[in-house]
This record gives sequence, C-alpha cells and structure tokens, in this order.
Amino acid sequence: MQLLQRPLRCIRALGHLPSRSLMNLGELVSALNDFASLSLAESWDNVGLLVEPSPPHTVNTLFLTNDLTEEVMEEAVQKKADLILSYHPPVFTPLKRVTWKTWKERLVVRALEHRIGIYSPHTAYDAIPHGVNDWLAKGLGACTSVPLRPSTAPSCPAEGTHRVEFCTDDTEHLDTVLSKIRDIQEISCLTTLPARVEGEEQTRVILNCSQKALLKVVALLSQNNLYQRTEILLLQKPLLPHTGMGRLCTLSEPVSLLDITERIKSHLKLPHVRLAVGMGKTLESPVKKTALCAGSGSSVLKGVEADLYLTGEMSHHDVLDAVANGISVILCEHSNTERGFLTELRDMLDVHLQNKVNIVVSEKDRDPLQVA
Repeated sequence: MQLLQRPLRCIRALGHLPSRSLMNLGELVSALNDFASLSLAESWDNVGLLVEPSPPHTVNTLFLTNDLTEEVMEEAVQKKADLILSYHPPVFTPLKRVTWKTWKERLVVRALEHRIGIYSPHTAYDAIPHGVNDWLAKGLGACTSVPLRPSTAPSCPAEGTHRVEFCTDDTEHLDTVLSKIRDIQEISCLTTLPARVEGEEQTRVILNCSQKALLKVVALLSQNNLYQRTEILLLQKPLLPHTGMGRLCTLSEPVSLLDITERIKSHLKLPHVRLAVGMGKTLESPVKKTALCAGSGSSVLKGVEADLYLTGEMSHHDVLDAVANGISVILCEHSNTERGFLTELRDMLDVHLQNKVNIVVSEKDRDPLQVA
C-alpha cells in the first residue's frame, strides 16, 4: 500500500512546479528587439530575424550560441529548439540560392526542415549597457568605463540634418517662396508661425532638410533677399549614456601588465592569450587605462590613448602600430571575447521574457582556433 502511495505524492508535487508558457514568434522577436534595439547595430551588420518558419510558429525553447555551425545546428535540433539566437549572423552576405551545396545554405535548409527560426543581434549586443563589451570589461577588475564610440538616439531628430528658420513681412512674396520650397525634395516639417520682430508683425518659417536640400534652400532664399534673415542649425542626435562600441576602462588601482593578463585569462577561462608588450614597457609596467572591443577591434581601438588594448583579433600591422606607441596588446581570438557573455545573457533574458520560454546555451559552440 505504501509503495502505491509514493508515486502519487510525486505526481502531486510535480503539479505545483511552475510551468513555462509558449511565446508566439512575433511576440518573442518583439521582446528581443526591446531588450536591445536593432537600431544600435552597425550599419553594415545583418541583424534581426534572419530565418522564419511559416506561421503560426510558437517558441518553447530558445537556443543561444555565439556561432551557428553545422555541429551547433544539430545540437539545436536534438534539444528541440524553436528559435536559435546566434550572436554572429550565419547569413551575412546575400544567398543567391538555398541548396545543399554550401554549409551556410545547409543551415537554412536544416532550420526550415525542423521549423527553427534564426535571430541575430550581433553589434546591437556590443553597444548596449551590460552587453558584450561590458561583460568583457569585468575581467579587468574594478573600473569605470565609457564607450569609445558612443551611440546616438536613433529617432531624434526624426527627419533632416539641418533646421532652417527665417522671418519676413512680405506675405504675398512669401507664398511664392513657400511653393518653391515645397518643390524641393528632402524637405520636411515645413511650418509657418506668426512672429513679432523689432515690434513688427512678421511670419516665421521653420523647416527641416537634408544636407543636399540645404544647398537648394539657401540658393532660393538668397535669390529672394531672405538669406540675411536666416538661421541654420545643425541637428545632432543626442548621445545615449553608457551605449556604443568598445569601452575605455579606467581601473580603480593600476596593476601590472602581468597581473591584468592573468585576470583576463581567468575571466575568459583561457589557458593562454597572445601578448605584445608595448615599446619601453615590461610585464611589470602598470596598466591604468585599457581600451577594449570584443571580437575584431582594430577599427574601434585605432588611435585610442591607453596602456593596453584588449580584443579578440587585430591585424599584424595594427599590432605593430600600437606597440610602437607604447601600447601593449592582448589578443584572445575573436569569439573567446564574446562567448562567455551567453551565460549572463541567458539569465537576463529569463527575467526580460518573464520565464515564458526555456533558454538553453549551446555546449558545442567553441572558437575554431586551438593551440596544436
């Protein structure tokens, strides 16, 4: 009798476990875009939903990987993934066909065969606060950091690069000028308002325009003797705090180059890294400022004043330039500076998605380069 009762107790206990609900693919993609706006990605990048199974498509398991290789795809299939979040976009250059011939085409075929979507955030995750670069900075120890290349607010101002304002009291002539302005392409937000200038009633005209349209507007106003009363403002998008590419990190206390190297190896769980010691420096030289960029950092780090550059890979000549300027360089291989972020990402997405889906981190994903 007791043997029969024990399984019943187990069933009752399982009934109290919280159950995860499914998410519609569109709902999940929208939530991922809210977590990190794709507008923060670099203009050359290919981000967002790259492969979409035919609707309706619900997601129970979200599978995280740094690189989507064929081995990782098979792992995702085995773990019954419904959506793969691949940090690097597996589809970057346009595919002219989808066959079984190349490995990237096969990824798309396998994904669609098993009704698995593919989403990539890439450089959007580099830019966000608490993203890939901030995770990499944790390996340095206590420090403050600012983006090397700050991001700007994506939708402010909404249209145009310049604002033009002018006043006139010639209302009859103004109608002709406004008509010609409206014929210029890339003009927006054209507004007229009553204004009092030096005690006289006038009309103030305000418009936004592109750089190209500005030349035509200035020429038109000059022809109509209005340019002397014109103000031109450059519309600059505000910078987003703590957001952007790369980080310049200032350590709370300087440490030796040897010590900072060991910290980085420990943080990335690597037995070795590649180190170039700056001209005139030694392993005991103090490091106070570190410029870092996850992945391939040459373009972001170039010309930055620091004691140390930390990134995944740099060209031979960029390393030589840094060393000649007294800057030491630590290279960890491209994806080794990114992959460890996935564990933190899983925890953050659990909260952001309110535990509605199962989130799994790939166990097969790894950097392709090894020391032989």
